[in-house]
Parts: sequence; structure tokens; C-alpha cells
Amino acid sequence: MHRDGYDRRAFLRKIGIVAAAWLLPCIVGAAQQPGSLNIVLFVADDHGWADSGAYGDRHVKTPHIDRLAKEAMRFTRAFAASPLCSPSRCVIATGLMPHRNGGHKFGTPITTDVPTMSQHFKRLGYYTAHFGKFHHAPAKRFPYDLVDKDENRAAKFIAQYDGERPLLLVVCTHPPHTPWVENESYDPSTFVLPPNFVDTPETRQDRADYYSDVTLMDRTLGDVLQAIERSGLQDHSLLVYTSDQGSNWPFSKWCVYDGGLRVPLIVRWPGRVAKGSVSDAMVSLADLLPTLIEAAAGDPPADIDGRSFLPVLTGNSDAHRTVVFGTHTGNDNGGPGIANHCPARTIRTATHRYIFNLSPETTFTTHITGCKKGAHYLPHWDSWVARAKTDEAAARIVHAYQHRPREELYDVVNDPHEMNNLAGRPECADVQASLRKQLVQWCQRQGDPVAVKALSVELEHQILPKL
Repeated sequence: MHRDGYDRRAFLRKIGIVAAAWLLPCIVGAAQQPGSLNIVLFVADDHGWADSGAYGDRHVKTPHIDRLAKEAMRFTRAFAASPLCSPSRCVIATGLMPHRNGGHKFGTPITTDVPTMSQHFKRLGYYTAHFGKFHHAPAKRFPYDLVDKDENRAAKFIAQYDGERPLLLVVCTHPPHTPWVENESYDPSTFVLPPNFVDTPETRQDRADYYSDVTLMDRTLGDVLQAIERSGLQDHSLLVYTSDQGSNWPFSKWCVYDGGLRVPLIVRWPGRVAKGSVSDAMVSLADLLPTLIEAAAGDPPADIDGRSFLPVLTGNSDAHRTVVFGTHTGNDNGGPGIANHCPARTIRTATHRYIFNLSPETTFTTHITGCKKGAHYLPHWDSWVARAKTDEAAARIVHAYQHRPREELYDVVNDPHEMNNLAGRPECADVQASLRKQLVQWCQRQGDPVAVKALSVELEHQILPKL
């Protein structure tokens, strides 16, 4: 049960018995033509990249993600374009990074006329359906043939689908977004917590609730996988599992660290993608759209930021990108004291991450730090603040989360949790300068005036003459 008294599981059991007769008028025609490729894109909400058995977590129960990974290719270096829900999803749908599609701030509509995923696949002759969280605007720019905001009806839809057209099915779960279900099966005392967490009883209890919600999401994935298999669609379906951004923990969601931008990515395509394979190729979620279009025998648009990584999937290449970029603007819907305002731009290589913070003078506040009651309240943060009064290590962690310097540089190989800022060190000057230059050039190409102005003011003597 959620902390606000709402029992999500009871609700899911109730809707699970609702007949799907309302779907039938939308599903007409003869059986699918043999060999046509169905596309299933499953997007979790706020699922941390490492928080499944397939990615090495020994505590969380994710049997369906783990099984899927054994049948698919698992990517170890996949990245969202934004650490916030709607901007990230708009990138997935358009193949354009946030400032090029216009939806770089939470809840804002895309402003370009570029076709979206549903439009591309309609032109390829697909029936398009979207289940679950629909976090796009304006809705008319995402004209799926069917939109249902209950992700748990996706499996019923698959079981009944007998259309003459191939299927593009997007399933977006609400879990493990807060509020999390209350833990009933995990022992919090057994957890190994990340080093940038403060170990308190509240942290462990929140971790158990988060894991419980991850398991709930995994169950929905299992229902979808089972429906595909029972319907005989598996051999002609490419399935993608990923998350829109990182988990709702400090240094993750709303932050352009790996915790906020690095995401799980698993792709199953029977007969084309090697089972149980693992790829270290660096990819962006902006690359999903062109990859799926190319897999469906279409021509990806040439004027987008995304690039197809189909050669990686088919084993014809083991590399894709040398760098990925990320951007965060924020949102203002949190109310007093919850501005989620930590605008930043970042570049990530295989070995380093460089971050330019646009408002280092601002104390970073989020739903984590600001919610003091209600469904989204997470007790662990207050316990961190209390511990910080007497514990120097806890004080450093609390301060690091709420106060960011202008520039950050991390060796992500030796410092994967990005706790040791190397910016300003003489021995790292060349790496810092190179990544800074690449970032400002990228922001200029993206038409990102706020970042370009800030970089120009702060770094004119270091960068702009060299461009």
C-alpha cells in the first residue's frame, strides 16, 4: 500500500478482470503476414540502470528482466538525453535532443514539425498503440491509433491482436515512479547501499519500497513477454526494454550524473540479435527511433540527432558513439521549496564525464528534499540531514547533493559514482579543456542559447577563441 493509503496492487487486480472488448473495434483484418516485424518498446519510469539482476543487483527481484537479458543483447553504456521524464520521452519519440525538439523543460510541448515515432511507423504501414504513461505534448503530434493510459491492459491487447498490419506497441509503466508500494518481501538489513548514500534505517526502508515497485514493474514486463509468446508473435517481434531516466534517489533523477542519465537497455530480436550477448557500445536513447525504423526496413530521417545502432544489434559492429550528451533544464511544478532547478549540460565519454552547471549559486531542491508529507514524501532525506549534523561523511554527501560547482569532471572508470571532482586539477587540465570545448560546440549546434551564453561569459578566454 502507498503511503497515501492507495493500494496499487488491489487496483491492478481489479482492472485485470475488466474485459478488453473495447479494443476489438480497433483490431480488424486478417492475420499478420509472415515475416513482418512487430516492434515492442517497453519503457519503465525512473528505473535505475543497475537495479536489476541482469545488471548485477543481487537484492532486487527482477526475474523477467533477467530472463529477457538471456534472450537478448544487454547494453552496458546506454544513456538518456535528459534526467527528467517528459524531456527524455520526447527525445525517444523524435530522435531529436531536447533543445532541438523544444520539449527540454518538464511538461513543455515539442515545438518542431519533425515527425514523431507514431507518424513514422504509420507511414511504414504499422498499427500503432500506446499503453501506460503518456507524457508527450501536444497530443495531436503523437497520433497513435490507440492510446490507453493503463499499461496493464497491454498484455490483453497483444493476446487479441490479429491485425493485418505489423504492430508498433509502446508500453510505458508508472512503476517504479513514486509513490512506491510498501515493502512486503525484502529484508532491508541485507542491502549493500551505494557509497553516495547515507546508511540510515529510513534509507534502507525506502530502498526496500523502491525495490518492491521495481518488482511490480517487472511483473508487467513479464505479462507482456508472456502475451507475445502465447500469441505466436515472438519470432517476428523486436522488443526493447529501457527506462526514461535514472531512479528517484539523490544524485540520480534530475541530475546529469550516470545515476540520472545511464539507463538499462535490452534488445531481443530472435534470429538477428545473439542471445545473452552484451555490448559496451555507447548509445543514446535518441538513437532508438532511427534504429527501430531501420529494423522495420524504413529509411531513418537524416536531419535528427539519433543514429541507428542496428549494426551493433546484428553483430556487424561493436562500437557506436565516442561521446554522448545530456541536458537538464528542470521543472517548476513542485510548489514552494521544490523547484527541481539544477540546469546543467554534460558530455560523457567511455572514461570521463564533464558537467557545466548553469546555476551553481542555487541550492538544489527537488521532491526528495522538499516533500515533507504526502504520497511522494521519502523519509530517507530527512534522516540524511539529521545524520549530517554529527557525521562528517554524511555532511559531505548532503552538501554535494545540494551545492554544485560551476564545473565537474569525473573519471567514471575509477570513480563510477562520481564522488571525486577532478575539475581544476592541473593533471586533468587537458581532458577538462577538450570536453568543455566539445560541449560548448555541441550546445551551439543545438541552438541552446542559455548554455551558450553561460559558457561564453564564463569561458570566453578559454574556449571561444579556439572555436
